[in-house]
Amino acid sequence: MVQMNDDRRSAVFLTKPHWVQAVRRSAVVWACGLAAASVHAATTGLADASDSPLAAVAPAEAASAPKPVSSSAQQLYEQARHQLVQVRTLLSGQGSQSTVGSGFFVGNGGLIVTNYHVVSQVALQPQRYRLTYAGADGREGALDLLAFDAAHDLAVVRPVEAPRPAIAGLTVRPRLAAMDKGERIYSLGNPLDVGFAVVEGTYNGLVERDFYPTIFFSGSLNPGMSGGPALDSQGQVMGVNVATRLDGQQVSFLVPSDFLQDLLARATKAVPIRQPAYAELTHQLMVHQDGLTKRFMAQSWRSAGHPSYRIPVPQETFMRCWGSSSQPHAKGLEFERSDCNMNQSVFVSGGLNTGNLSVRHEIYDGSKLGAWRFARQHSLSFRNEFVGGGRQRTAAQCSERFVQHDGLDMRAVLCMSAYKKLPGLYDLSVLVATLNADTAGVQGRFDARGVGFDNALKLADFYLKGYGWTPAPKTAATATPASR
Repeated sequence: MVQMNDDRRSAVFLTKPHWVQAVRRSAVVWACGLAAASVHAATTGLADASDSPLAAVAPAEAASAPKPVSSSAQQLYEQARHQLVQVRTLLSGQGSQSTVGSGFFVGNGGLIVTNYHVVSQVALQPQRYRLTYAGADGREGALDLLAFDAAHDLAVVRPVEAPRPAIAGLTVRPRLAAMDKGERIYSLGNPLDVGFAVVEGTYNGLVERDFYPTIFFSGSLNPGMSGGPALDSQGQVMGVNVATRLDGQQVSFLVPSDFLQDLLARATKAVPIRQPAYAELTHQLMVHQDGLTKRFMAQSWRSAGHPSYRIPVPQETFMRCWGSSSQPHAKGLEFERSDCNMNQSVFVSGGLNTGNLSVRHEIYDGSKLGAWRFARQHSLSFRNEFVGGGRQRTAAQCSERFVQHDGLDMRAVLCMSAYKKLPGLYDLSVLVATLNADTAGVQGRFDARGVGFDNALKLADFYLKGYGWTPAPKTAATATPASR
């Protein structure tokens, strides 16, 4: 299929790697006028970035000076600074930092909330990594991981030794307490490992077309702030810092505090996690994929608008679709393309995100090529697809068949790849090429990442049944003349 590079849907987490890498990445971001960099996003080209911290900071100094924080921000920070911590992941055999994020004490049980992606290395490799914390008030100590919610990117940890004197945690905003767009909110954390800070911004409601509710925060979150609290004007936790967009300014995201209650209740009774938590992670992903499959298949397919081909295009309830086409008056093969993706996926580890769907198709017109040249290009395009495999999954097992649905002959390839450490979960890819015309056709692809075997088969069947053919009605010019 025609290849595209499209960054419009990318969001990144805010965990920060070691200092030099963070400075270099942030320099690239600042130079582009962006808000944050990511520890798990695709590596950014750094050929023009200096290794010197002074050179890296220069673009930021050239920018207009930020507005001073309000008295409300100053007051809330002073009230919350004793509950604010930096969460550090260290190599077990030494004190070197692998990643750092933020967190905060909540309630009266000595529990600390952060993001799952901040502590994921300890969750999956507890023999190799360990957790510590450093408070804004100078307190330090080791941490135990108690519980996590991977789907909502939350985790709860607890100091191995209870702080003395005990710390009264922040209060979580009640679930039914609604907020209005435009209300001021205040994000706290330790950006870029340079010190604790408060970022004042605006509540803009929930992100549209997300599978799970996510708060849209107009504020400049930075790497290292993941897991920090976002407070309302009363000092109550209304969200948890989680991600930002690289392709916008002050477009950041928070996990709603509503998801904290159940996790905190579970953590209160939990014992520290000492072994790799793949079994618990697999269970959570199974629950997620089952809900995703049911919600997706409860929706009907939209029309692609073609006069003859019926092509499955998903509803945009929790997906976004982007379109492109060949240039006007292009010579050779002409095409129109639709690319639909979920905005969210579930973070598993630094090299793996899963639990999402994507659908795309291309409509080809090869009338300028002729039947032989079109057939050759159509076949080559179908063969350039990559499926499955890699360090985290087995090599893909594929099955190819010729199928027909609603008058449309198709070549269909179904591929599945199993997760090596998440038993029962698979990546599914379904490739389709139509076969009913000499100089025209459709190619489509459906991907489901991190689904159970039964749901994979259901989704494949659902996708294939979205195709069909409606012959164009004969016009007066093409109708067979009546005999005289």
